[in-house]
Amino acid sequence: MDFMELFFISLGTGVVVYYGVRLLLFSRMLFPKLWFPLPKTFFTSMGEWAVVTGSSEGIGRAYAFALAQRGMNIVVMSRTKTKLDQVAKEIGEATGQRVKVIATDFTKENIFSEIEEQLKDLNIGVLVNNVGTLPCFIPYRFLENDELDKTITKVINCNVKTMAKMCKIILPGMANRGKGMILNVSSGIASIPCPMYTLYAASKVFVERFSQGLQAEYKDKGIIIQSVAPFGVSTRMAGFQKANMITFSPEDFVKYSLQYVSAGDKTNGSICHTVLGWLLQTIPLKILYAEPMMQGLQDYAKQNRMQAGLV
Repeated sequence: MDFMELFFISLGTGVVVYYGVRLLLFSRMLFPKLWFPLPKTFFTSMGEWAVVTGSSEGIGRAYAFALAQRGMNIVVMSRTKTKLDQVAKEIGEATGQRVKVIATDFTKENIFSEIEEQLKDLNIGVLVNNVGTLPCFIPYRFLENDELDKTITKVINCNVKTMAKMCKIILPGMANRGKGMILNVSSGIASIPCPMYTLYAASKVFVERFSQGLQAEYKDKGIIIQSVAPFGVSTRMAGFQKANMITFSPEDFVKYSLQYVSAGDKTNGSICHTVLGWLLQTIPLKILYAEPMMQGLQDYAKQNRMQAGLV
């Protein structure tokens, strides 16, 4: 057997093994209750309270409800107090759990000392860093924003700084107790460089890398840290698209995603969105970056947002 024949046999074997492993990992996502079983007391065993940022509506509200239904008391955090008060009332009436309201604007500076003061006496077992903001409801090129400096500050404060600061506040207590869970909500579009959503997608890449690094640092402490990267979910940010096989309601997405909390440091939250992530990464970037593709994305988003009354 000559060298070239040996090389191609080895290469073929490597490819078969690589895709065999990927297929096995994919098959696990089909049966989360089998591969990633959770005891009924899993969430309450982490601690008494769950903190959910951006919880006045959408995915954050759904996480708050789901964790309360699993026996946890909830801290809801967002900008609008009237919405938070309504969510707190609904959670309390539906589940009987205690709910604490903290109204704060995560796009602003110098807000975290007050938040830390309000959280200091709570036994926090779960943190969901969900709050996030788009530069604009309509995707556009980076320089097309009339208030670009303000937008950069707003996006970084809300999507990047808030996550790191909330971990700084809550992670020490989890480390001391040797248990806890942090879910950092990213986005499926962080899978690839995403023109027209450049600033937003880049901020979500930070969420993923930060989560993965932090999990490596604190896994031995008994803490689960995971980034959750959904694609279509029917929220304000997505223009309230009608729920279907690909676009989930917030409640359905959260129900699915909580089945994968022990599945690793990153998940797309559902089998459907996992497949979408893999398919997106197989499309040549030259196609995604073509001018007609970018213009089509902008036109579609504009029409969708207009129908939803968001622009």
